[in-house]
Amino acid sequence: MPYIRILLVDDHAIVREGYRGLLAKQTGMTVVAEAGNAEQAYQQFKTCRPGVVITDISLPGSSGLELIARIKQHTDNAKILVFSMHQNPDIAVQALRAGALGYVTKSSEPEMLLQAIRDVSAGRHVLSADIAQILALEKLGHEQLALESLTVREFEILRLLVAGKSHAEIARILHISAKTAGNCHYLIKRKLGVCSDIQLTKLAIKLDVLELLT
Repeated sequence: MPYIRILLVDDHAIVREGYRGLLAKQTGMTVVAEAGNAEQAYQQFKTCRPGVVITDISLPGSSGLELIARIKQHTDNAKILVFSMHQNPDIAVQALRAGALGYVTKSSEPEMLLQAIRDVSAGRHVLSADIAQILALEKLGHEQLALESLTVREFEILRLLVAGKSHAEIARILHISAKTAGNCHYLIKRKLGVCSDIQLTKLAIKLDVLELLT
């Protein structure tokens, strides 16, 4: 049977080693490349053309959300599985909107991850049970709905703004102009119904956007 060729993306080498060992024991799966940040992962994707990309959300610099969007822009039918510690449903929704086929939390059993890899490789959507339950039970208020209205790019810029990045730094990280970063900053505040950066930060903390920084 053909192997599922995997690109494994996580900023902790010891974590990659552990999951590489798990995957090596599986029939029909092989890790063809690894990366510790989004830029390395994007270059590895273009070079190795893996069948499935497994990526964390929290990465140095540009997050997994931006990586997903870049990969999908380059290869529309790329198959991406998010494997993350974050159980925030807003983050899961953003990952799926960015183009991921699946979202599995690191608290899941190993077999859940292995089955998710098979499902994503086959083009099927998959969520780990904990995320599926949270999404099913989540009662969205006005502020959460406003957060969901942000595009993937706007969500990423919000994350960087709250991290204290300037427009110039955001432009460099996301490969956009400083003017575009500034315009998005304004649009984000308008969409979220806040007038100042202080209010923006308070709202981001309330909605757990800062989970992406841990």
